[in-house]
Amino acid sequence: MGIPARADKLLIVNADDFGLTPGINDGIRRAHLDGIVTSASLMVDRPGSADAARSLTGLPRLGVGIHVALTEESTAPVMDFEDASGVQREIERQVERFVALTKRTPSHVDSHHHVHRDPRLAPLFQEAAAALDVPLRDHSAAAHCGTFYGVWDDGLSHPEWIAYENLARLLAEEVEGPVTELGCHPGFPEIDFVSDYASERALEVETLCDARLPDLLRELGFRLVDFRALERSPA
Repeated sequence: MGIPARADKLLIVNADDFGLTPGINDGIRRAHLDGIVTSASLMVDRPGSADAARSLTGLPRLGVGIHVALTEESTAPVMDFEDASGVQREIERQVERFVALTKRTPSHVDSHHHVHRDPRLAPLFQEAAAALDVPLRDHSAAAHCGTFYGVWDDGLSHPEWIAYENLARLLAEEVEGPVTELGCHPGFPEIDFVSDYASERALEVETLCDARLPDLLRELGFRLVDFRALERSPA
């Protein structure tokens, strides 16, 4: 995947967990339509997967990739990671499910809880992305920035880390380009939503829709795009 010729710093703002629940979908759609989210990663077997896919006809500017899920919300694996052929079949099944739901191929590949970074799984994800000829997170022209997040090593909620002021600092000091994927997790969780990352999602929506962001991005020289803006590798 190459970088387009223009000199802008390109910023992909990608929302993980699209399809997790209808409420999460609502937050992602809001952060796209009224905010700076340009891309989302779809989970294909969750309660909100069909809702997310149906809504894509009204979201032509939203790039959508696949968020391959091989773990529970608790991060526990749902299969044996030592079983390479089994994992490969599961990745292929989820890609097929993505195409069936959305009637399109993914714009990119990544994974729930970043399991594609596991040395046992990385080659399988690289193979899947190569077969689709799309970027794989951490293996493309787009550098991944995952520090816009409201719960860190102490396990406590830190809303200040996902406030506008910290996002502005992050964009000014930590995102250097030329192409960056800023990860985020916006959403409006249902009352019965169980996750270590819940109330923070609505705060992310608020920050990502802050009216000051367009001027800030222009000032910092960013151009918002999604993974479809990356040129395909030469044949």
